[in-house]
Amino acid sequence: MNTPNETPQELPEAEKTLRIRTLNDTFRTTLMGGRVLLTQGIQALGTGQAQKIITKVQNFKSFTPDNAPHGEHDFGAIDHNGQKVFWKIDCYDENLEFGSEEPWNTKKTTRVLTVMLAEEY
Repeated sequence: MNTPNETPQELPEAEKTLRIRTLNDTFRTTLMGGRVLLTQGIQALGTGQAQKIITKVQNFKSFTPDNAPHGEHDFGAIDHNGQKVFWKIDCYDENLEFGSEEPWNTKKTTRVLTVMLAEEY
């Protein structure tokens, strides 16, 4: 079996989805393998509250067909002190210019986790 870095384009869609989901889950839970962006609304809550929100994002497990319709575990919503918070993982090319054409391939993809207040969406 090829590693995610050696994945040929011809992989079945189910295998691509599994690899994307695994990479997204690993990035979200460890914050390693991509970049994290906290919006101004999250930053305005202060470092302590932002850290608590990030921990909730890392521990998120409530994936459903509504928030993960493609099975990639790239979106979630959490509650923090009565405020709705969204998080989203986007897959860009290695230069952060365009969407990645191979989001299952870590050599051709840069993941960006954005955490925002729902009202900022």
